Amino acid sequence: MDAQYKAAIHVTLKASVLDPQGAAVTKALHALGYQDVQDVRVGKFIEVALAAADETSARDAVARMCEQLLTNPVIESYTYELTELTV
Repeated sequence: MDAQYKAAIHVTLKASVLDPQGAAVTKALHALGYQDVQDVRVGKFIEVALAAADETSARDAVARMCEQLLTNPVIESYTYELTELTV
């Protein structure tokens, strides 16, 4: 029987890519008085529930999902945390 997993995926623009949305948020925070804010980078959070034979299979599946659909590998990078769900 396959185990159930949850992947919490964080996608961000690579450091070398300009982030106009992050720049806009930085400017807005400064306007609100948060002068200590130096830089903001905006990304996305994706949560995926999946069934897999084992943790290695689940990790492989999540990496393939990220590389094939969930991210643009040219301009984005990702990290994820995988949690096995208990029934």
